[in-house]
Amino acid sequence: MKLNMHRYEEIWLICGVSLLVAFMLVTGYQTFALDMGPPSHMETIDPQKVDQTAPFDKPGVHKIGDGEYEVVMTLESFAFSPYEIEIPAGSTVHFILTSKDVTHGFEVAGTNVNAMVMPGYIQKITQKFGEAGEYLVVCNEYCGAGHQYMSTIIKVV
Repeated sequence: MKLNMHRYEEIWLICGVSLLVAFMLVTGYQTFALDMGPPSHMETIDPQKVDQTAPFDKPGVHKIGDGEYEVVMTLESFAFSPYEIEIPAGSTVHFILTSKDVTHGFEVAGTNVNAMVMPGYIQKITQKFGEAGEYLVVCNEYCGAGHQYMSTIIKVV
């Protein structure tokens, strides 16, 4: 059975399908070869026992290697803990995040860091801070009446 299509319809159909396949190939390459896929939510935590569960029992900035730091943070009721973060310029920072109460956002302005932090799950993000300066961190998921006050600063010195 042959479809009776105009030549321009065939061209548009071929172009559309080709673009769709190309987008799927690019997304697949980024996800699997470049490891840019979304988090799998494989790591969970009891949100009622965050303060008693490692590594969240000792939130803060921890040096784990030469020019490499781990920042363990908890998010809750319009606050980030720890509130102050200071790291040297050129450092790679591994953020380990969880929420104690509701879904929060974690966005570092001027970078590609943007994550949803949900209670019961551990979110991990890595970012290299090459230039000195102050980076604003905001909650970009509405979390209640004081949401607009939920922010902190990362000082890169």
